[in-house]
Amino acid sequence: MRHINYSILILLTFFVSACGGGSDGKEEPQVNQAQLPPEPISKAKIKLNQLGYLPNAVKIAIVPNTNQAEFTLVSMPSGNIVFAGTLSAALSWPLAGDDKFKQADFSSFSTEGSYIIRVNGLEDSSIININTNVYSALHDSALKFYYFNRASTAITYPYADQWSRNEGHSDDKVMVHTSAASTQQPAGSTFPSTKGWYDAGDYGKYVVNSGIATYSLLAAYEHFPAFYRDREINIPESADSVPDILNEVLWNIEWLTTMQSPDGGVYHKLTTLDWPGLEMPDEDTRDRYVIGKSTAAALDFAAILSMASRIYQPYESTFPGKSEQWLKAAEKAWLWALENENQPYRQPLDVTSGEYGDYTFNDEFAWAASELFMTTKKIKYLEKYMETAEQPSVPSWANVSYLATSTLLLIGEEDIEPSLYQSLKEAQLALANNIVAQHKNNPYRVAMVEADFVWGSNAVVLNKALVLLQAYRLSKEAIYKQVALEHVDYILGRNPTGYSYVTGYGNKTPLFPHHRISASDGIDSPIPGMLVGGPHNGNQDGCVYPSQHSASAYLDDWCSFSTNEVAINWNAPLVYVLAALLDQ
Repeated sequence: MRHINYSILILLTFFVSACGGGSDGKEEPQVNQAQLPPEPISKAKIKLNQLGYLPNAVKIAIVPNTNQAEFTLVSMPSGNIVFAGTLSAALSWPLAGDDKFKQADFSSFSTEGSYIIRVNGLEDSSIININTNVYSALHDSALKFYYFNRASTAITYPYADQWSRNEGHSDDKVMVHTSAASTQQPAGSTFPSTKGWYDAGDYGKYVVNSGIATYSLLAAYEHFPAFYRDREINIPESADSVPDILNEVLWNIEWLTTMQSPDGGVYHKLTTLDWPGLEMPDEDTRDRYVIGKSTAAALDFAAILSMASRIYQPYESTFPGKSEQWLKAAEKAWLWALENENQPYRQPLDVTSGEYGDYTFNDEFAWAASELFMTTKKIKYLEKYMETAEQPSVPSWANVSYLATSTLLLIGEEDIEPSLYQSLKEAQLALANNIVAQHKNNPYRVAMVEADFVWGSNAVVLNKALVLLQAYRLSKEAIYKQVALEHVDYILGRNPTGYSYVTGYGNKTPLFPHHRISASDGIDSPIPGMLVGGPHNGNQDGCVYPSQHSASAYLDDWCSFSTNEVAINWNAPLVYVLAALLDQ
């Protein structure tokens, strides 16, 4: 069992902060030095963003219900009181349980440094850091998660620190399952399908889920190129002239290109027939198959390959011919999808790996059409977008309608009619306004309602933040950015469980994620920078949870694949959101 001494972690955080981590050298403002009369200390925890806050951000902590009406902000290590505030009235959130709590708002305090919140009768909060670079290391770890989840390669020093491992799943001879067989590639034949990222806590590679994950990372680069131009995360390709985020995404794109069959269709997934055991990648030596074809896989493939074609084009000298090759593959997949416009993936009887089933495809058609239009400027793709576009909603692997509209709005203003652009913008901002309203009505200040607490609820939180930050880019209305920041606060500890849901970042983080590599490598600490799925009360795994309330039903245990697994599509919006905040 992994053990961690939270007191030591807090002291280390204090030491780093005290040694100049973000201090701007300004003299601390003084409120008063008076000490409140002592009373018995409650061990109930103050919940806050465990990494800290940007200086000009909204800063709110959740305080256990108390008779006290005030709180103070205490500078560390001096012990000086630098801010005093009034606690809110007692509140409750039924989705989290019956406990009441108060809000401590210190948004107006912006001096960089390290602090604690003190409420008479309660245990002091953990250290609060306020500085402009508070999310930088987290962003880089969240992106480097993809390196650690690479297939078909060893993960080695000096890139991996203690998390080095042997190569697993070379996938140089992948078998064709009967569900994917064709004249050109009959059942039982083999071909290479190397590279790619392991999808989640297992060792499968799935085109549909890979689609939205790859989009979010490519969009992060396309929207914030200056931020990524010289940003290195210590991967084997860091020494070249290509931004590290594009080098990392390339590892997955090169796998995706192998998943296209000779007829233009795209295999839905590459897995073993059933789930792997609790073992390292090199220990899983069972046969691996490409399984099924689907309209969704073909369209996600078309969207990503056309997107990659335009984004990597400036690096043509490094990747000669790739841009043209990818666009041809995308258009071939598009034509196959037009001829097979309603072919859902259906799980074969002898397969038990993840399904990623989807039965409606207008959203995928609209997304692929918008990406192909932006890359080729061919009007037929814009016409298909108009034919299939749906009202944008918070994106997920199964509903990518938002991605289609987002692409046209953020990079296509000069390429579409002003009236169309304006109508798309209004629809996008209406979605963002709905999220803002949900946030306003939630006493925990996060735009989550009952229906949002699904498998991977933390990805819902971050995709809502992504929508808000893109609304901010479109409108420059500060409220969107402010609310997005509070969604980051939720992920990093200001939530009913008190967990920072990212491994290695915070003073109470997941130690036992449902991630086979982290669970099998013999290392006490899990790979850092992994976002776990988060709470919901579906109980799909049969574990015993501390709560059945949707917002509190979370368990940090390998058993809990329904709340404690990691996944590439969950980490991707975390990367995007942090890039957006750091870039600004």
